[in-house]
Amino acid sequence: MSHPILACRGVAKLYGAKASRFVRDGRFAGAPEELSAAGVVSAVRDVDLEIARGETFVIMGLSGSGKSTLVRCLSALTPPSAGEVLFEGKNLNAMAEGDLLQIRRHQMGMVFQNFALLPHLTVLGNVAFPLDVQGVRKAEREAKALEMIRLVGLSGREGRFPRELSGGQQQRVGIARSLAVKPDLWFLDEPFSALDPLIRREMQDEVLRLQGLLKKTIVFITHDFDEAVRIADRIAIMKDGRIEQIGTAEELVLHPATDYVRAFTQEAPRAKILTARAVMAPAPSGADFAGRVEARARIASFAHEVEAADRPFAVVDGGAVIGVVDRLAMIDVLVGRERKAAAA
Repeated sequence: MSHPILACRGVAKLYGAKASRFVRDGRFAGAPEELSAAGVVSAVRDVDLEIARGETFVIMGLSGSGKSTLVRCLSALTPPSAGEVLFEGKNLNAMAEGDLLQIRRHQMGMVFQNFALLPHLTVLGNVAFPLDVQGVRKAEREAKALEMIRLVGLSGREGRFPRELSGGQQQRVGIARSLAVKPDLWFLDEPFSALDPLIRREMQDEVLRLQGLLKKTIVFITHDFDEAVRIADRIAIMKDGRIEQIGTAEELVLHPATDYVRAFTQEAPRAKILTARAVMAPAPSGADFAGRVEARARIASFAHEVEAADRPFAVVDGGAVIGVVDRLAMIDVLVGRERKAAAA
C-alpha cells in the first residue's frame, strides 16, 4: 500500500506498575507468562497495520480483544507503551502536545457507543460544539452545523434537546457532530451496539450513504461480523491484543490464517460475502450457458436464478468468460465447502 493515511508499527499498550520493564528501545518485548507474573496486562501488543486514504477499515473482536484500546491509540487519545502511530507519515507519539491537539481537533472525528451528547445543549449546540472549541465565530459554526444536520437527515430538529430524540436520532447527532470539523479520519467505536436491530441497520445504511458522499477514511470498531461485512473494505480480527488476520471479508472466509479466524467466520453469511469468482469452476469448451453473471457479483444476488436453471451460468469479467457457476456451487456455498476458483 502506497502512502497510507494511518499506520502503526509494533504498537503495544501495557497496563501495570512494572509495564516499563517490557519496553526496550521503544519496542514491546515479553512473553505472556512473564507479563502475567509481573502483574502486567497487555491490552494491545505488536500491532502492525496500514490504512489507505478513503478506506473503510473495520477492527473487530470479542469483548476484551483489545479493539477499543487500539482505536484509542490510533486516534491519539491514549499513547502506546511501545511502537509508533503514523498519521500522514508523522509519528503522533513524538509530537508536541499542542500539535497533537490540533490534529485531534481539526483532522479527526469520533463517534462513541454511548452517543456522548451534552444534555444541556440543543441539537444545533451539540453539532456546533467542536467548532466552538476551535474558536469558530458563532454565525460560521452554526451554518456549518446546520449543513451537517441536513446531511444526516435531522433538519427541523435543530432546537431539540437530546432527551427529546430517539436513540437513532441521538446517534445521528453524534455523527453530525463528528463530521462538523470535516475530519480526514473518522473513528467509530461500536457506535450502533446500543441500538435495536432495525435502527442499527438503518444507521449502517447511513454510514454507507455518507461514505459514498464524503469519501472519508473510516476506522470502525465492532464485534458483529455481519455489520463488518456490510461496511468494510478490509477487516482486522483481534484476539488477546493481537491482530490475527487482516483481509477482505471474502479473504477471511475463504483463507482463514488461524483456527481462531476460521471459528470467528464460521457463521458468516457466506452467500452475501463470496463472489462468483470465488466459487466458479473452469468453463468447459463449447458449453451452453443459461445466462451470465459478473465475476464480482455476490452469490446472494444470483443464487435463485442459478439454482432454478438446468444449465450452468457463465462467469464473465470484462465481457470474457472466465469460468462457470452451477447448482453444485450454490450448495457448496450454503454448506461451507469452497471450490477452487478457475484460473482467470
